Amino acid sequence: MSAQEWATQAANKILNRCDQLSKLTSMEGGIERDYLSPQMAKAYELTAGWLNEVGIATHIDQAGNLVGRLEGKEPGLPALVLGSHLDSVPDAGKYDGILGVVTAVSVVEHLAKTGANKKLPFAIEVLGFGDEEGARFGATLLGSYAFGGGWRDEWLGLTDRNGVTMRQAFVDFGLDPDEVGQAARKREDYIGYLEFHIEQGPILEQRNRALSSVTSIAAASRYMVTVNGMSCHIATPYDLRHDALTAAAEIISAIDDISQKSGTRANVGEICAEPGGVNVIAGKTMFSLDVRAGNDALRDEVFKQIWQQANNIAASRHVSVSHTQIHTANAVQCDPFLRSCIEEGIEQAEGKEAFGLVSYPGHDGMAVAELLPIAMLYVRCKGGISHSPYESVRADDVAYGTQAFEQAVLNVAQRISSIK
Repeated sequence: MSAQEWATQAANKILNRCDQLSKLTSMEGGIERDYLSPQMAKAYELTAGWLNEVGIATHIDQAGNLVGRLEGKEPGLPALVLGSHLDSVPDAGKYDGILGVVTAVSVVEHLAKTGANKKLPFAIEVLGFGDEEGARFGATLLGSYAFGGGWRDEWLGLTDRNGVTMRQAFVDFGLDPDEVGQAARKREDYIGYLEFHIEQGPILEQRNRALSSVTSIAAASRYMVTVNGMSCHIATPYDLRHDALTAAAEIISAIDDISQKSGTRANVGEICAEPGGVNVIAGKTMFSLDVRAGNDALRDEVFKQIWQQANNIAASRHVSVSHTQIHTANAVQCDPFLRSCIEEGIEQAEGKEAFGLVSYPGHDGMAVAELLPIAMLYVRCKGGISHSPYESVRADDVAYGTQAFEQAVLNVAQRISSIK
């Protein structure tokens, strides 16, 4: 069977498995799978079963990540990691993160069945990270930060919407929260990290291409912004109002303008006005702010402009404004060596010259990059839609991607062997 024929068959299996995982959800009529939840435990059981069928050992690490390991030409070699995440946002699609894990499973299955792993100068580990989205506890990339050595013990005190602490969630999942730090890997035990992911953007579709590499993952910072004014009756004349909501609306409009002019990406996804009476002027408004930029300097400059404009608006509307950072991550450059291995795989599978895109969405690779060189392969998604039930991929694109992803692994092996 040719590589193309295998990949076509594998793609159909991959999409079927994504369908199976989509049924493991806590949300009626939609997909929601949280970190350390019963639904995640079932997802691990299902995914581990696929790996176990071809003799690949699996376990759950101290941070609640699923790990499968396929040995190379001899036991105990450093590993190349193929990974992504198995958690989801609320009302999610079937493919964000999940497609990457399931594709990695298919690649190691094929290598194991054909015996090709016996020639590899490294082992392969499949990682199904337990938390990338941060939907349950608010902090993101928890599984991959633990893997890369960036775990923070204060996260254990975070609570979910039901008041359950992360510490308790670990216990309920059957893990010891005081051992999470032991999930940190050692650099000498690994070669690098490859991630397969839907683009979550429209560029591949606009270019009529199935695949690309990723050049870098954008810098990102998130804040909660609070505007404080004074609650009073609707009868209050405009020149005497201290309206926190209209001030917030003007600030949000300014954010949109600044972001568009700078070529960055910004989003206000949450907003809350208090006290919330239909005839009461808001005395307090809070909103989230997420900004992504191609590099750290641009991100920081955009925030400087945003805060300056926010202060000007606050002064003109007789309110005050403050902000608290809840997440930040610097831009991550993909490793040239690993990226070139992916691009060769793309060219072989798709038969066209490969190119790279900046990833504005964040990925587990951002946290893993604190420990290992990383690279990513993007596959086209319909309309660039993601974090939505309308996520959609084409079977032929998945086949191209699966072939390219396996070839990338083989390219890494060939180059390492030639160096030795």
